[in-house]
Amino acid sequence: MKIYTKTGDAGETGLFGGPRVRKSDHRVDAYGEVDELNAALGVVRAQVEDPELERHLARIQDELFCVGAELATPHGAKARSAIPPVEPRWIERLESAIDAWETELPALREFVLPGGTRTAAALHLARCVCRRAERRVVALAAEVEVAPVTLAYLNRLSDLLFVAARIANFRAGRAETAWDPRRER
Repeated sequence: MKIYTKTGDAGETGLFGGPRVRKSDHRVDAYGEVDELNAALGVVRAQVEDPELERHLARIQDELFCVGAELATPHGAKARSAIPPVEPRWIERLESAIDAWETELPALREFVLPGGTRTAAALHLARCVCRRAERRVVALAAEVEVAPVTLAYLNRLSDLLFVAARIANFRAGRAETAWDPRRER
């Protein structure tokens, strides 16, 4: 099977188990952002040296494929039965990791600038991609049915990525840079 089909050359794509739509469709935009988030996490995993963090990110990448499949499949399509659903326990797992890492970190009393180690900087970038994906899914949910657990998952995931960036810096002994609105520029 060839990677190119030429069926999208006119600006359309097929939904999983559904009709063909314009590539500018909100559904395509939403699952495309989730795909970009997954790729951003792949960049993080390519450089992360913390086995615990790597394990969490590997699982999240797998879960994001389910999120993307959910978004790519219209409700009522027969193909929906082939897709593992986004599960509330995934959110609980994210929350457990956040809670555990926050006990390790100093209390956050100010805004921090994204950056630090390469891993932390990449995690901050992934967090921003996650927020954009969440916004696209919210826009999609205004048009079609989107499982509330999907929105909650992306919202919690962006929180986890922020805390993961902090933990990456902390474990590497790298101080975070606090935002100082009065700093001379």
